[in-house]
Amino acid sequence: MTSTNAQDRDDWRNTILAGLANYIDAGSIVAGSVALALWQEAYHLGNSTIGLIGAFGPNAISAGIGALIGGRLCDLFGRKKIYQYDMLFYAFGMLWLVFAMNAWMVVLGFFLVGLAVGADIPASWSIIAEMAPKGKRGKHSGVAQVLWYLGPVVVLLLFLVLTPLGLLGARIVFAHLALLALGLTFLRSRMQESPRWLEAQAADEHKQIEPAKISALFAPRYLGSMAFLIGMYGMWNLWAGTNGFFFPYILRTVGDASQATAVAIQTLSFLVGMLSIWLVFMQFSDRLNQRTMFLVSAIIQVVGMSLLALFPLTLPLAILHVFLMAFGQGFGAQSFFQLWSSEMFPTLLRSTAQGLMFAVVRIGLGIWSFFVPVLTATGFTTLAWILTGFLAASGIIGMLGAPRNEGKSLEELEAKLTA
Repeated sequence: MTSTNAQDRDDWRNTILAGLANYIDAGSIVAGSVALALWQEAYHLGNSTIGLIGAFGPNAISAGIGALIGGRLCDLFGRKKIYQYDMLFYAFGMLWLVFAMNAWMVVLGFFLVGLAVGADIPASWSIIAEMAPKGKRGKHSGVAQVLWYLGPVVVLLLFLVLTPLGLLGARIVFAHLALLALGLTFLRSRMQESPRWLEAQAADEHKQIEPAKISALFAPRYLGSMAFLIGMYGMWNLWAGTNGFFFPYILRTVGDASQATAVAIQTLSFLVGMLSIWLVFMQFSDRLNQRTMFLVSAIIQVVGMSLLALFPLTLPLAILHVFLMAFGQGFGAQSFFQLWSSEMFPTLLRSTAQGLMFAVVRIGLGIWSFFVPVLTATGFTTLAWILTGFLAASGIIGMLGAPRNEGKSLEELEAKLTA
């Protein structure tokens, strides 16, 4: 019993250390968005520079490039080499933001941070799935998603407390992320390489399994899976990347646009999302019909988004919208993208596939972001319908293509893939 308990603690420790990539990813995105107004005032940033930061930052193109490169390296050289050392690269990029004195330092820092974040995602997601015990893969994957929501909560609260310090407060927030990355480098050095990757690598060297070439991903059995996941997650991500434009509108409409109110509403949203992941996704994704869970999540989000298109915005309606969107997200597209992208590909192509799909989605979001200001000029009702359409499309794709992998081990799934 003692040995079992110790193994269980090690499994959760590994999951948390790997999943902190999500904390850093989301924390970087939110910290950048909050600091943008401070940078704009201090360094007189023009619209083109702001667009450049948004398009090439950790929420878009640079993260996609990092995932594309890092994912392939993970499959070639192991998960540990990537998820350990890319945190040093992240800290290096974050230091450019801590000590930024002009616009080009901000752009460069965000680009470097995005590369590191992108490279870490396929490494951490793969190792979480590969080290999770049978029947607990969804639960362990959910921890990474909880950390994704926790990052923004901590960052927003730090910014609220440090508001009187202005730009110095932003530098302190970025320094906290840099220090966390350095600490993760040390803690991750004690983690073991994924046993499944080591076994697959040994089998590959002895020609016991099919060679893991990138071209294999474009065979029908894997190409269909990638198209499904990119469509499902990509459509949802277009909503997620655009939804930020609604927040100032909601605050203006309900009549209180103070920073404290903004932080309170955003923090509430993230906390509801964390509860949804814990109470729904982590408890049931390994046992219940995942297709049904995904469909329920999609319906909740479509309803929540359509409220802004159908009715005049009041405070009660705004609160209902925020609650529905946050609760639906918790066991929706992003959580299932992490889980399914780990299950639908063999070990030596897992991170490569995740990196490729993540790159397509994030780069697509970066390109889309150039057009969002034009769309907002057409009015928020029109944009609300467009975003509702994105969520509906994601839900339909997910419903049609969702696998039934609950309760199955990675070995069972891989045997089916390679049969």
